[in-house]
Amino acid sequence: MTPNIAGILPILHTPFDVNDEIDHPSLQREIDWAFEQRSNGVCSAMVSEILRLTSEERVDLNRLIVQMAAGRGHVVASVGAESTRQALYFAEAAVDAGCDAIMAIPPISTALPQTALQDYFGTLADAVPVPLIVQDASSYVGASIPTDFYVRLLDEYGPQKILFKPEGAPIGPNISDLRNASGGRARMFDGSGGMLLIDAFRRGVVGTMPGIDLLDGIVALWEALQQGDDSSAYRIYFPICALVALQLQAGLDGFLAIEKYILVQRGLFATDRRREPNSWSLDPETRSEVDRLLAMLTDALAVS
Repeated sequence: MTPNIAGILPILHTPFDVNDEIDHPSLQREIDWAFEQRSNGVCSAMVSEILRLTSEERVDLNRLIVQMAAGRGHVVASVGAESTRQALYFAEAAVDAGCDAIMAIPPISTALPQTALQDYFGTLADAVPVPLIVQDASSYVGASIPTDFYVRLLDEYGPQKILFKPEGAPIGPNISDLRNASGGRARMFDGSGGMLLIDAFRRGVVGTMPGIDLLDGIVALWEALQQGDDSSAYRIYFPICALVALQLQAGLDGFLAIEKYILVQRGLFATDRRREPNSWSLDPETRSEVDRLLAMLTDALAVS
């Protein structure tokens, strides 16, 4: 089993070319940049637009990520789906491609009782030899997962097999609740895009899975927290918070629109194209505010 999945594992965006196909050169630039920023690995997940990809594209994306990462860090594949059979298909394909762990949200079309959640996550855990990260993304999609369910999974499979990405609101108190209920055994990742990273760090997360667009800031923030350097941490943190606040106003499409815009500004993506349909796009005033905040983050990093 893959040991010690921890640290900074950004969620990759899926770049698309003008023909709406996966843009391989942009994906390679994105992954190379992640490791240049001292990332511990990379993931596919919700902002990878996995729910908007065909099944073939989802499988191909994880295969490409493993190939392009070339052993430089862990690769985590998001495999959550609307049926256990679908999730198993994605999980087994990810392991066959060489992914080091899988991550799954519950089905989003219905709120499942705990017996159905147990069947879903237990089947995934039993089917593959790699760790399973159980993700509650209910702050922007799907239904919340109760703490006592997390603990039952942990009791059954242990902390090397089952890890957690609790993003249900309120995130900080939920992290503490799981930490306390599990007697400190639960290994958790922050997933707030960096907006709640300082709070989550102080509550005991083992790592963070932010969007990749602000990765240079997230790495510097994480390292400052590890060193106990609160002055640097908060200086870097405030422009990150402001940027994520802009993203949050439009849910998942807010993250996608702004993060892909930033990736184009950084020279990593050729286009900011997203899969249609979308509920929200940047207006000129939001774009100008993003530009100002990115400049503030650059200035904060230059001081650190």
